[in-house]
Amino acid sequence: MIRKTMDARRVSRRELLALFGAGTVATMGISLAGPAFADTKAAAAAVSKLTGGKEQASDKIVLDTPQIAENGSTVPISITVDSPMTDKDSVKSVHLWADGNPAPNVASFHFTTMSGKAKVSTRVRLAKTQNLIAVAEISDGSFVIAKSEVKVTIGGCGG
Repeated sequence: MIRKTMDARRVSRRELLALFGAGTVATMGISLAGPAFADTKAAAAAVSKLTGGKEQASDKIVLDTPQIAENGSTVPISITVDSPMTDKDSVKSVHLWADGNPAPNVASFHFTTMSGKAKVSTRVRLAKTQNLIAVAEISDGSFVIAKSEVKVTIGGCGG
């Protein structure tokens, strides 16, 4: 009968702390790398993927944003789509993108004819000065788009 034995080696407290410290530093290095920001191409690709390139600018959709946001953490916005919200003509959904955020897809809102109006108001977080893009999907399969630039100031200065 062959017996295999393993040599159990005691790890000193100093070695254990060194291993723990190395792991902590490695984890911090990953988190300090910072977020990669999207760009206008990434946001445009996301819009194109949703719409198939069928979106068109229209005054049917209104994206109301401040021109200058003093605090990028809470930027108030509202999106209104002019629609009778009937079975034949209604807004199915509204999607919002921010082309300078780490994740450009900010929000999606879904409606039914029972919604009465296709209007939403919310606050979004913007990492820096950038464009907001709202796309509404209409029940007939068409898409309307609105864009607005929001300048985010940092400590009262342009950013």
